[in-house]
Amino acid sequence: MAIKDWPDGEGPRDKLLHLGAGHLSDAELLAVLLRNGIAGQNAVDLARDMIGQFGGLRALFCAPRSQVCQLSGVGPVKYAQLQAASEISKRISQENLRRGQILVNPDLTRDYLMRQLADRSYEVFALLLLDSQHRVIQFVELFRGTINSASVYPREVVSLVLEKKAAAVIVCHNHPSGIAEPSQADRQITDRLKKALSTIDVSLLDHMVVGDQEIVSFAERGWIN
Repeated sequence: MAIKDWPDGEGPRDKLLHLGAGHLSDAELLAVLLRNGIAGQNAVDLARDMIGQFGGLRALFCAPRSQVCQLSGVGPVKYAQLQAASEISKRISQENLRRGQILVNPDLTRDYLMRQLADRSYEVFALLLLDSQHRVIQFVELFRGTINSASVYPREVVSLVLEKKAAAVIVCHNHPSGIAEPSQADRQITDRLKKALSTIDVSLLDHMVVGDQEIVSFAERGWIN
C-alpha cells in the first residue's frame, strides 16, 4: 500500500511532525529522506530493504556510490540525498564540539570522533588542537595509512601545534578492523608524542582509539601521566 493511502498520522512524515523524529524507526527516518519508493514498494519498504542489505544505517551511509546505486530503485539522486544528510550530521557535530568544553563534556568529543573516524576503511591519525581553556581550535587529519611508531613523526605534530598556537592536544586514530583495543605500537606512539610536546610546554591530554562501536581513552585507563 502506498504511504498516501495509510490512515492519517501513520505515515513517517506525519509521525515526525506530530511526535518528533525520535519516535520514528530507522526505516521511517530513511523513508522521509528518500521521499518516495519504487514500483511495488513504498518508501518505508524500500528503506527497510536498503538497511537490511547493508546491515544498518551507518554502513549504508558510508557505502560507496557504486554499491548503493546497485540497489533496485536507488540512483544518483537518492544517493546524493543520503550523502547530504550524512554531511549535515557531521557538520552539526563539529559545530557542537567547537562550542563545548571538551574536558567538561567528553561524550561530545567521543560522538564527534566516532562520526569522523569510525567508518574509514584506512587508518587516520588526527589531532584535536585546543586552546588554554580546552576549547577546540581545529581538528586536523595528519597521517593516513598504517599507523605505527615509524609512520607518526613527532616533529610534524610539534610543528603544527606551534603553528596553531595550541596549548593542549588530544590525539586520536581509528582501527579499521573495528576493534578499539590499543596496540603496543599505539602506546609507544603516545609516549613519543608526550615527550615531544613536553619540550614545548604543551599538554597531551589523551589518545583516543576509535573502533566500530567504542572508543578507548588512554587517559581513562591511566596511561597518560
